[in-house]
Amino acid sequence: MAEKNLKEKSIVMIIAFRDFRDAEYFVPKEILEAAGAEVKTASNKKGTAIGADGGDTEVDLLVSEINLADFAAIVFVGGPGCLGALDNEDSCKLARETISQNKVLASICISPVILAKAGVLKGKKATVWSSPMDKVPVRILEENEAIYQDKSVVADGKIVTANGPAAAEKFAKAIITALK
Repeated sequence: MAEKNLKEKSIVMIIAFRDFRDAEYFVPKEILEAAGAEVKTASNKKGTAIGADGGDTEVDLLVSEINLADFAAIVFVGGPGCLGALDNEDSCKLARETISQNKVLASICISPVILAKAGVLKGKKATVWSSPMDKVPVRILEENEAIYQDKSVVADGKIVTANGPAAAEKFAKAIITALK
């Protein structure tokens, strides 16, 4: 039985309404809930969001409706739909406010690009998804003065980043650690 060390902590996971990465949402959500956290889901639209691998989940609120006072952590999920749906001012503003309120900000796969563009990774260690054919995400982090690290999960203070679905479990555990 997992220790319920996140009792009375609420977390919001932000996903693309279409084509979020299933493992990066469902695996951490299950681990965070098992640790006692209440997890809400936000997106760019309300209704039933569909993952790139066919999973679905109900969206509780829009990114623009998130009241940071209600949450201990904000978690951005990646996937093919991530940047098209979430690379916008609502997400950037939320990332900046999360850091200014000293809350946990976590981001997996391609979504650290949003954090970099929001300016919250400046001088911070972070990782992001990339491939031998596509180094653009790494370049975006570096152009925004993040200290890129080629690791599966990187935690720098209250910022946790991970590079993709294979890191989902380790990512969730790093979020729990950051929340303690």
